[in-house]
Amino acid sequence: MEAVLRNLESAAELLAVTRTDVVGRWDEKAVDGAFRWARYCEHLHSRFHTNSPIRKRLENQLLVANQRLRAAFPGYAEVTFSDLGRSQHLLLERLLANRVLPSSILRVLLCSPVYLKTDDNEVREGATGDCIRLVEYKSACKVLGAVNVGPPSFPGPEVGVQATMLTERLGALLQGGEVEVAERFLNSLLDAFEDKGCVCLIVAAGLVTRESSVAAEDASVDFLLNWLLQNSSLLQYMCYALPAGLLRDLVKQNVKFGVAYCNILRNWASDMEYDLSEGKWIHTSPGTRMSFEELSDRFLALFEASSVLREDIEKKLNALKISDGDFDVRGLSVWGDLLSEMKRKCKMD
Repeated sequence: MEAVLRNLESAAELLAVTRTDVVGRWDEKAVDGAFRWARYCEHLHSRFHTNSPIRKRLENQLLVANQRLRAAFPGYAEVTFSDLGRSQHLLLERLLANRVLPSSILRVLLCSPVYLKTDDNEVREGATGDCIRLVEYKSACKVLGAVNVGPPSFPGPEVGVQATMLTERLGALLQGGEVEVAERFLNSLLDAFEDKGCVCLIVAAGLVTRESSVAAEDASVDFLLNWLLQNSSLLQYMCYALPAGLLRDLVKQNVKFGVAYCNILRNWASDMEYDLSEGKWIHTSPGTRMSFEELSDRFLALFEASSVLREDIEKKLNALKISDGDFDVRGLSVWGDLLSEMKRKCKMD
């Protein structure tokens, strides 16, 4: 029992350290060890929370540890016996809030899991596995509070938690004035994920998921949006690859994104030529394979998302049609045909 009490005090020390600059020197091995300690604490809680005599000894040990650590660490947050039952969540929350957490470690917390085979089944080990498991379980939505997983178009609760982790991390960096570090971290995500679509989903989720209207959260979302708008390659990929419903919800919450999205759709439309043999508009650039029908549907989704954008888009499309000669004959102007197609679909006035 004495060994258990010493281990419990060591675990309390670990949680105290997660709020300090020491975390800036951590590597993946250190994070892995921290999560092992957190699992150990959860095991203690599970095993002894109904055993009154042993629980009392553990609570007394925590009182002694809290008193010592409060004197050693300014702003120390006491650890209660109940906290032991959510040690992994508490550890993850504190790591994300620490602005000196290395970007390499944060990528470990956000990246896809690595699967390791065993004789019995498939398991995940190490810091990556622990964190991804937290993200995948619905209980992970309590890591940083109640996470709103967004509208029906939203890709899933696990992406919502990853997005919340991302915006919380940005908030911690921005509050500490680490603007350049925040930008480098976002840039590093593009290298951390093999599938660029994963980055798009997490960024999109970060832009549409808001738990509150607090200034720190607004600053994180604004910073994320500005970074995305400056990254033209990722922005175009997002506008092409994400479901139209999710893009519509992005436009509803972010007018600046809607304007950028509209400009990209116009650029794609301007790259189309009418194929007389097939009787349809096709792209001349090998990089884009969006059909004329899908393009018109995307414009319609923009109309549904924002009445302000709808008025502006109609004016610009009409101006472009007029510049092409203002003909109403199919195949002469992609702008005229887009307007006709959209009028047919939604009976525009």
